[in-house]
Amino acid sequence: MDYIRDYAMYASIFGMFSFVWFGWAQERPRSGWRPYLGIASGIALLVCLFGVYLSIKNWSEPSALNDDASFTVYLITVYIEFFLAGLGAFLLIRKKQSDFVAPWIAFIVGIHFIGLVSVFDDSALYVLAALLVAVPVIAVFWAPKLQVARSAITGIGAGTVLFGFAILGLIRFFSA
Repeated sequence: MDYIRDYAMYASIFGMFSFVWFGWAQERPRSGWRPYLGIASGIALLVCLFGVYLSIKNWSEPSALNDDASFTVYLITVYIEFFLAGLGAFLLIRKKQSDFVAPWIAFIVGIHFIGLVSVFDDSALYVLAALLVAVPVIAVFWAPKLQVARSAITGIGAGTVLFGFAILGLIRFFSA
């Protein structure tokens, strides 16, 4: 079943987090990257706001989260994600490994989408999960070679992946 409200929320939520990740990418990128990261952030924010508008206009439409069991699984998955991301970030900072915080959080965010596949009955979330798990692995190894912060590569990768899925949400919304 196509849940157009959920697709609008994909555009909104993935657009917002794309905006956030492009912002985090500005921690220590190459100086020439900054204008492009700013532009990417701005475009992601516009997609987010358009998704918010579509969500509000279609709020009465069905959602996968209208089912109590699905909503419960969704909340549990998100709470576990926040706990693991926060705990890992705390431990990394405490061990003076803060350059690994962004990759850690992206990894946990990627894993959490596996749990949401059944909630939204959307196998495309497996692709999102795989890409978001690959991004931090790539960032951990490439960032030192490029002499940038791991958050720069993680932010660019996660921002791009989430932006792509925000656009996919819009496409699915208008195709439903």
